[in-house]
Amino acid sequence: MAFSLYAATIPSYQQILGAVSGLLITAEAFCSEKGLAHEEIIQARLAEDMQPFAYQVKSTAVHSLGAIEGVRRGVFSPDVTTPPETFAALKTRIEDTLAALEALQPTEVDAFVGRDMRFVSGDRRLDFTAENFLLSFSQPNFYFHAATTYDILRWKGVPIGKRNFMGKLRIKK
Repeated sequence: MAFSLYAATIPSYQQILGAVSGLLITAEAFCSEKGLAHEEIIQARLAEDMQPFAYQVKSTAVHSLGAIEGVRRGVFSPDVTTPPETFAALKTRIEDTLAALEALQPTEVDAFVGRDMRFVSGDRRLDFTAENFLLSFSQPNFYFHAATTYDILRWKGVPIGKRNFMGKLRIKK
């Protein structure tokens, strides 16, 4: 089987973003059931020096679709915009990301292989090929932020388990 950058990235982004979407629904319902202000989850952090839940959710979009958009431009920089501040806005961000990923053509993503790609943050510059950027930088970041999203919810007492993180498996039909 030939290597396909599309197959190595996009279906997994879609799987985990689908799970993140479900986690948002569960978290909002948990707040309603427990009488918690939504901000108790949206602004929750595992540690004082870590970014809050809303940032973690936003970063799953940034390191999936945002990474693809960066490869199109040939440069990716950290997204310093304020994360969405409501469950509705977070859900919209993930839904929009999923819709844009669904619209991608495998041939476009596979054609990225070998392209020059640069990560820029302040004075820091890291040069990659597109495939190495996606597979060694953005994909690990994507999973880190998805796992942190899940971990914050577990820490706050939301009744979720590993299946909630895994999302819809791509089983043989």
